[in-house]
Amino acid sequence: MMSLPQVDISKPRYEQSTYLNRAKHFILVTNPLNVLASNAELDRAARIVNDYKRGKPVPDVTSVDELWKAKYLYESAFHPDTGEKMTLIGRMSAQVPMNMTITGCMMTFYKSTPAVLFWQWVNQSFNAIVNYTNKSGGSTISNETLFYSYCAATGGAIVTALSLNKLFKNMHPLVGRLSPMISVWSANCINIPLMRFEELKTGIVVRDSNGNEIGPSKKAAQQGIAAVVFSRICMATPGMLFTPILMNALEKRNVLKRYPWANAPIQTLFCGFCLTFATPLCCALFSQIASIKVADLEDDLKEKIKKADIKDDVVYYNKGL
Repeated sequence: MMSLPQVDISKPRYEQSTYLNRAKHFILVTNPLNVLASNAELDRAARIVNDYKRGKPVPDVTSVDELWKAKYLYESAFHPDTGEKMTLIGRMSAQVPMNMTITGCMMTFYKSTPAVLFWQWVNQSFNAIVNYTNKSGGSTISNETLFYSYCAATGGAIVTALSLNKLFKNMHPLVGRLSPMISVWSANCINIPLMRFEELKTGIVVRDSNGNEIGPSKKAAQQGIAAVVFSRICMATPGMLFTPILMNALEKRNVLKRYPWANAPIQTLFCGFCLTFATPLCCALFSQIASIKVADLEDDLKEKIKKADIKDDVVYYNKGL
């Protein structure tokens, strides 16, 4: 059996200090083909990764490329902190197929009040699952908080969408087509902080450069969740901005009158095209293992770091996705 070279698969394959390397990393993490992997394939990838990390032999892996492939398949389905297998539609690899379907329908049926209610509810339900699934490891949220957060986010999105429809009713058709995008922006600003409220209340665990736990920081939670909100808004924008422009152009050329059945498929497929690129490129805006300056931490953590004689200028935490 050929022995594999020693590589640190606890870290991304590409060093994460540059945007280009983070983009390469998240292209692998968000690969939509990973949702097709069977439980047997996922369990095999988990066994390979865990055995390799423990120094055990992995006889069915013959190259470093195979090892990295197993690592990214494993990370597409298992939480990086808890190691638990995530809900299928909550995984980042499900973002493109799920979002393209939901977004395409939101933009196709934006004029009908029942359709707005239904698709905004579907979108916020999906977002709630994604936000809960990808929260920072170790954070907990009660069923009561989860329920109120979900209701507030869904209600906020629906009220925003219906208000914008009424406001844009007599404006240029292109402006009306943009109302779902603005609704999604506002919903992300509500949904993500509420679904991760416990982290804002108790903090995210920060660690030193050696991975040793220091303690929970509310300031790290604020910084991390703000970064997630911004990247999610950026992720949604290309598809929800360029698709209305495309559909408005097709409408002017009477394409949709000649082929009315093509409305939803065109919007869904074009959204999918945009999301295929926007998802990894916007996830890459910030490192998943984020850093915060020691000087910006709470006083009790600064004191703890000083007593432990930790010389790091920054500490690290998993901001979630």
